[in-house]
Amino acid sequence: QCKPPLKVKDLFIDIQDGKILMALLEVLSGQKLMHEYKSSTHRIFRLNNIAKALKFLEDSNVKLVSIDAAEIADGNSSLVLGLIWNIILFFQIKELTGNLNRNSSSSSLSSGPSGPESDTSHPNTPSVERNMAVTVKDQRKAIRALLVWVQRKTRKYGVAVQDFASSWRSGLAFLAIIKAIDSTLVDMKQALEKSARENLEDAFSIAQNKLGVPRLLEPEDIMVESPDEQSIVTYVAQFLEHFPELEGEDFTDPDKELPIESTYVHIKDTPSEKEGKILILSEGEENMYTVNHERSHPAPPKVHIHDTPE
Repeated sequence: QCKPPLKVKDLFIDIQDGKILMALLEVLSGQKLMHEYKSSTHRIFRLNNIAKALKFLEDSNVKLVSIDAAEIADGNSSLVLGLIWNIILFFQIKELTGNLNRNSSSSSLSSGPSGPESDTSHPNTPSVERNMAVTVKDQRKAIRALLVWVQRKTRKYGVAVQDFASSWRSGLAFLAIIKAIDSTLVDMKQALEKSARENLEDAFSIAQNKLGVPRLLEPEDIMVESPDEQSIVTYVAQFLEHFPELEGEDFTDPDKELPIESTYVHIKDTPSEKEGKILILSEGEENMYTVNHERSHPAPPKVHIHDTPE
């Protein structure tokens, strides 16, 4: 989105002189940073460029624990990814979910780098630990707000979303969000008959072609035992950005669950590849639900859905 556009071919290499980083922050913040960029092959100038970008983040209240200019200039993959995740959290997820949860903290977010390299730049002082604890708490609050928003949008279509990992493997959760935005784009009954790969492909294609949501994921990224939470969170947050009019709708207490209307439903025939899940329709076919079922036992002919945990 820069003018002229910049292309990133290898994040770990292209970020090392600070230009891509400064350009990214300029686009996200709307403030001018590129006039401070100095093009040079000398390390001191590259470090200076990156330091200016990191200083801008700190001035914007983004806490960067154990991330310094030298590590970014050296292309340290773990810390580069940690830096980008911090930027995604602050400029996309936290800002957008802040509109959802009006009582959310104004503190900054940081996932904090992980692994053996994460504590090489700064000692583990009590103040660093305290900053880390605060920012991780805020990160979880923002992600929790996004999860509740998703649950409010998808539950009317009988899709149970419990997390930002395995709940998305079937593709139904992505399709339900799209349907909540424009009901004409998705037929949930047809989706129940399709494979996970087909549903994921449909969801990503519809979101990009009909709603303008960039395709950040492929079906293969989700069809694994443990899909990457940060990737799914980043992708799903785009729906909030593109459709802010949906944000404040019926959002109250994040921990309060809305009751499911009590109803009897017939079991729908379930293909064996559905991994033990039973897809069920109400008798009037107005509501659809997905329930877990142990495949070692026969499926019951009817299920009673009501609003208590049992």
